[in-house]
Amino acid sequence: MYAFGQILKTEAKLYLRDRSTLVLTVALPTLILVVLGSIPALREPSPDFGGRSFVAYFTPSLLVVTLAMIGVNALPTVLATYRERGILRRLATTPASPLALLVAQLVLALAGILASAVLLAVVARVAFGVPLPQHPLGFGAALLLGTVALLAVGLLVAAVAPTAKAAQSLAIPVFMVVMFFGGAYLPRFLLPDFLATVGGYTPPGVQALLDAWTGTAPQPLHLGIMAVVAVTAGAGAAKLFRWE
Repeated sequence: MYAFGQILKTEAKLYLRDRSTLVLTVALPTLILVVLGSIPALREPSPDFGGRSFVAYFTPSLLVVTLAMIGVNALPTVLATYRERGILRRLATTPASPLALLVAQLVLALAGILASAVLLAVVARVAFGVPLPQHPLGFGAALLLGTVALLAVGLLVAAVAPTAKAAQSLAIPVFMVVMFFGGAYLPRFLLPDFLATVGGYTPPGVQALLDAWTGTAPQPLHLGIMAVVAVTAGAGAAKLFRWE
């Protein structure tokens, strides 16, 4: 336990020291929200969004930015870099096992995602009057399952990528798919109905996040799909993952 604590402390220092990555993964969704919210027309209620403003409609989709950047971009790259440099292999000879490093990375990823979600919700509420998630339990479940699903996909990428460059090459198309279906590139109301429907079942399950934010309980099928993705990708990562 002491060894894990030391690894977690070291990895946290490295994470906080990289200011550019910290801003991109934690603060970027909020920065995008502030830019959009500075446009008066986007703060006006519209029947196209059920009487809400575009800012209120789009806020939950901005969570996808952090989830994608941490889950399928940063996490695989860090783990592949550690493998490429032999750090995982060397850790296997010490009381601090490679598994401890893996768990520490997952803890930091979860902390970063939670911090980003809280910052986004608070700024949206205080600065632009966007209501906080109206179905807290449903939103918590949707965010948790969506996060776990994306982290599992990220671990699967890290499992099959022998080097950091390989991890980045594999992560880029996955990242783009997640961002597209999550409505981060193009608001979901502009997508064809078929693509919008597919996005509801694509990690991190943005439809469940949207439903819970506006006060509707997430559909069990949406949550179930995220759980299936998490278990399937996690099992694949566990089977394929190599420490060296």
